[in-house]
Amino acid sequence: MPAASPDDLFAFLDNLGIAHQTVWHAAVFTVEESRGLHSRVPGIHSKNLFLRDKKGTLFLVVASEDAAIELKSLHRLLGGSGRFSFGSAELMRETLGVEPGSVTPFAAINDTAHRVTVVLDAAMMAHEVLNFHPLTNTGTTTISRQGLVSFLEATGHPPRIEPVSIEAVSAEPVSAEAAAEDAEEASSG
Repeated sequence: MPAASPDDLFAFLDNLGIAHQTVWHAAVFTVEESRGLHSRVPGIHSKNLFLRDKKGTLFLVVASEDAAIELKSLHRLLGGSGRFSFGSAELMRETLGVEPGSVTPFAAINDTAHRVTVVLDAAMMAHEVLNFHPLTNTGTTTISRQGLVSFLEATGHPPRIEPVSIEAVSAEPVSAEAAAEDAEEASSG
C-alpha cells in the first residue's frame, strides 16, 4: 500500500473533526533551518527521533525542537532493550512512509502494522499549539495537543506521554487520558 499523502492526512484529520492548519514553505531538513518559520507559524515546533532498541523495537520520540534528550539512558525510561540507535532511512520508509527530514507523528497513519510506539514528551504536551510536518518537509501543520492525541489513537498508536526531555522533569505531565478529556470538552463546548 502506498504511503499516505498530505492530502490523505488532511482528509483523515477532517473525518475525525480535528482542526488543523498548514503553511507551505521551502523544504527544511533540520531544526535550525525551520527556525525561520517561527514568525509565520506560532506554537511549539518539534524534533522527532526515530529510534530502535537492540531487539528491533521501534520508537518515535517527539519533543520540542529545543528539548535536551539524554539518549544514553532513554531506553531505561521507555523500557527498551539496550541502548537506542537511530533507525535507518530504509526502515523509516518501510514503517512510517516518510523520508529523513520529514519525520512526524503524523507518519503513524502509515504504520498500519503498529510497529512503532509513539512517545510524546511531557514538556511539549504542556503546550496547547503544536507543529509538525504533514508527511513532507515542505509544510508545517498546526494542531492542538488534544487533536494530536486523538489522531494517534485513531491510527492505533495511543501515545505514551513521558518526561523524555530534561525540561519535562520539571513540567507538569499531561496524560493521554487528560488530553482526550480536554478534546471531548472542546468538541462539545
